[in-house]
Amino acid sequence: MGHTHGHEHGHHHHHPHESDGTGATLPAAFDTTVPDEALSPEQQSRRSLLRRAGLLGAGLAAGGVLAEGAAAPAYASTGGRGKKGFLWLAGDHHIHTQYSSDGKYRVRDQVRQGAAHGLDWMVITDHGSETHARIGVDKVNPDIREARDIHGDTLVFQGLEWNIPAAEHGTVFVHPGRNEVAVLKQFETDYDGGVKGATDSTPANEALAVAGLGFLSEQVRRRRVQDALMLANHPARKGLDSPHEIRAWRDATPASHRIAVGFEGAPGHQAGGIPKAYGMGVARGLYDSSPSANSFAGYPLESYRTWGGFDWMTATVGGLWDSLLAEGKPWWITANSDSHQVYTDTAVRGGPDSDFTANGRHTDPVYGGRIDTTQGDYWPGQYSRTHVGSDGFSYAAVMDGIRAGRIWVDHGQLISGLDARVAGGGRWATLGGALHVRKGTRVTLTVDLGLAGGPNWAGFVPGLARVDVIQGDVTGAAAERDTFTAPTARVAKSYEVNKSSGTVRLTYDLGAVDRPVYVRLRGTDGNRSAVGLGGASVDPAGPAVDVLGDADPWKDLWFYSNPVWVLPS
Repeated sequence: MGHTHGHEHGHHHHHPHESDGTGATLPAAFDTTVPDEALSPEQQSRRSLLRRAGLLGAGLAAGGVLAEGAAAPAYASTGGRGKKGFLWLAGDHHIHTQYSSDGKYRVRDQVRQGAAHGLDWMVITDHGSETHARIGVDKVNPDIREARDIHGDTLVFQGLEWNIPAAEHGTVFVHPGRNEVAVLKQFETDYDGGVKGATDSTPANEALAVAGLGFLSEQVRRRRVQDALMLANHPARKGLDSPHEIRAWRDATPASHRIAVGFEGAPGHQAGGIPKAYGMGVARGLYDSSPSANSFAGYPLESYRTWGGFDWMTATVGGLWDSLLAEGKPWWITANSDSHQVYTDTAVRGGPDSDFTANGRHTDPVYGGRIDTTQGDYWPGQYSRTHVGSDGFSYAAVMDGIRAGRIWVDHGQLISGLDARVAGGGRWATLGGALHVRKGTRVTLTVDLGLAGGPNWAGFVPGLARVDVIQGDVTGAAAERDTFTAPTARVAKSYEVNKSSGTVRLTYDLGAVDRPVYVRLRGTDGNRSAVGLGGASVDPAGPAVDVLGDADPWKDLWFYSNPVWVLPS
């Protein structure tokens, strides 16, 4: 990585217990040496959730505790530091509160809900704006610190939703520390597109976005903050994030410390497409735009919709994400809630005296006396999850895991665990990693999947019907920076899953590898499929485009993994 992190910890109210090998202690719910009766009610709830998903003390380490053995999640051959597995921590990097002009909930409401829905880490990302830059970024911090104290087994980051100059939104967040507010405040004041009036797609505004990433990198280099990351949010929603801009963000900072590391593979607002009779009746993900003057002209109209709940850039085999991976450079996907106002919640924004501009926040929510079906969001962790392979339970470990690309995402708790590795020549690598082998070495992909071990938050046990292995060639840096296709990427093999519980092992033989390639995974409940945009020879049964006003997200569940590269020499 070119840099190392110490492992800092939040305040914990439970007694000290088993270390995970990094010096940081495991959350009590994960630590099987702590008896059930010693846990707080929240910790007991978390443990029962882990047990139900089959993740606690299970042979399949991909989902939960640091387990030994063949199925323990792997270290990439390029620099693993030990034989222990990873702690796979579920999280959400895109959450709004009353400190957003269009938000409603207290920080403690969102963190409590996220913890109850099984999340281990969360990022509070209120909208960048003049009001937020002036007072909101300061005012939210004590609430975040209070949430860290109350929920000792949940890592709560402070971040913001950046109005990327010349582009869409992005999550920016930093490692907690004494300068977290100062760095975020200065960044927002100097580089937010809304604050600076820099939203149009001009070269000067694009340069301002790159400069903002450089500023964050400099804060890490000067040790004002321990780490900082940026992930682009809902990238295809309005067509604003052109391929060359995404590449510019990726390349804005040294490879040894990348700040911009990926984008949302699936946006929030997943309840938006629930039919009008009992929901918003609009677009899943609120993806209902069409091209504007600032949109990238090359994108087709299909890009403005979600596909199986996923962004077109990720859902299209041989599309924009594959074009980035074909360069052999890291670029990762995530999934999260973008939670502002929750479907079927009973709270309403507090009182007529709510003066956001003056106070930097809305007044606390109050009981509204009815169930609200006019909203499109879920609570953090209720529907979307981003699972990060972390080298222990700490803020630094989660950030390192995200930067390393040890990430898989799912909707509706479709699966409970995933362990993927490519092996050959006596070496192996896992998600986000690269396997270096001699040319002609026979390479095998092995995938261990934990099927759903219990009902999801909609009350049913989802069934995994099919898993696809997607493979593409690494063809080097794109000659044209606005490239958004990868002609070699295709579904290389599909597996029908004829099992409803327990674990499944899939193996895929890449053969004697003579050129650099990557593989990634996708799985579905099988409810909705269609021939992909690249045709049946590329993707015979991919996600179908979501129908405006008729897209119940619980009836169309998918998971995706980040890639693993195989690099022969």
